[in-house]
Amino acid sequence: MAIIFALFLFPFFLLWLSRRLQRIASKKTAPPEAGGAWPLIGHLHLLGGSQPPHIILGNMADKYGPIFTICMGLHRTLVVSNWEIVKECFTTNDKAFANRPKFLAADLLGYSYAMFGFSPYGPYWRQLRKIATLEVLSNHRLVLLKHIRQAEVSASIKDIYDQWVKNDKVLVDMKRWFGYTTLNIVLKMVVGEQFSGAVTNVENEENDQHRKALREFFDLTGAFVLSDAVPYLRWFDLGGYDKAMKNTAKKLDHMVAEWLEKHKQVKISGEVKGRQDFVDVMLSNVTDHDDETSSYDADTIIKSTCLGPRPELRRDVAEDVQRKSKCPRGVAEDDPVLGIPKLRRKEWHAIKGGPQSAPRRNGEYSVGAVQVKGYQYCN
Repeated sequence: MAIIFALFLFPFFLLWLSRRLQRIASKKTAPPEAGGAWPLIGHLHLLGGSQPPHIILGNMADKYGPIFTICMGLHRTLVVSNWEIVKECFTTNDKAFANRPKFLAADLLGYSYAMFGFSPYGPYWRQLRKIATLEVLSNHRLVLLKHIRQAEVSASIKDIYDQWVKNDKVLVDMKRWFGYTTLNIVLKMVVGEQFSGAVTNVENEENDQHRKALREFFDLTGAFVLSDAVPYLRWFDLGGYDKAMKNTAKKLDHMVAEWLEKHKQVKISGEVKGRQDFVDVMLSNVTDHDDETSSYDADTIIKSTCLGPRPELRRDVAEDVQRKSKCPRGVAEDDPVLGIPKLRRKEWHAIKGGPQSAPRRNGEYSVGAVQVKGYQYCN
C-alpha cells in the first residue's frame, strides 16, 4: 500500500522539483526586484507616500540600477530609466511590449476594450490603426479640417472682444476660455458639434450635461483604482469607482449615440458634401462585416473612437494657442513662426494610442517572456 501511495506521489514530486529548478534558474537571469514589497499590494504602499512616484522610482533606480522590477499589487512591473534600454524595449522588443494591461476604466468606459488606446494588440488594433493612418488622421485629412481650427480660435477671440465692447470692462476666466476653445475644436473635428459658453456662461442644459460627462470620463480614466492592482478586490468596489464608471458610461453612450445617429441620418439623406468630420469618415470605412473588426459592431467601434481624444490634447493645444495669440498677427497653422504643430501631432497620438494618449499609469504589457538588456523578463 505504501509503495502504491509513493508511486502516486512521485509524478507530483517531479513536477514540483521541475518548477522549483526553473524558478531558481529564472531568478539568476531576472532583473533585480526592489525590496520592501508587502503581500498582495506589493510596492504600492511605497508609491503612495508623500513624495511623487517619479521621485521614489528615481531613488530606487539609484539603488537597484537602470532596470529593476516592482510589484504593482499582483502585477510584476519592469521599470527602466536608461534611454538605451527604453530604445531596446520599443524597437527590438516592440511587439512583445505592444499590449496594454487590462484595467477597470478600459472595460467600463472603453466599451470593453474597443477604444483604440486601450485595445489589446491584434487584428482589431491593427485595422483601426490602418484606418486612422490612411483615412482619419492623414496629412490630407488634417489639412481639410484646418478651417475648423482657425474658425474656432477666431470665434473665441471675437467672443472676448464682443464682451469687452458690450460691457467696457469684464473679467474673463481664461482657464475656462482655453478649455472651451480647445474642446470645441476637438468636438467640431470629431463629431461636428460644439459647446457654447466660453465667455458668456450661456449654455443649455444638454450641453452642460455633456460637458460634465466628458469631465467625469477624463477624471475616472486617470484615476487609480485599487482593484486594477489587486483584481480580487473588484467585488468590494472600494472607492465606488465601479458604480461611477458605469453611470458615466451610460451618459457618454447616450451622448455619442445621438451624435452618431445624426450623422447616419445625414448620410442617408445624401447631404454629406465636401469636408467631412471624423465620424463621417469612420462611417464610410467601418462595417459590421469586416473580419478584422468583427469582435465589435460598427457603432461600438465608431463611438469608442469618438472618445479617443484626451485632456493632454486640449491642454497642450491651449498652451500653443496662448503663446501664439500674443502676437499681433492672426494665427495660421501653416505659418512657420506662428503655426500650431503640436495640435496636429496631439490629434494623431490621441486616437492612435501613442505616447500622449491614455493615462500613462497603464504602461505597456509584455506578451510572454522577453529578454531586455540581458535579463529575462516575463509578466
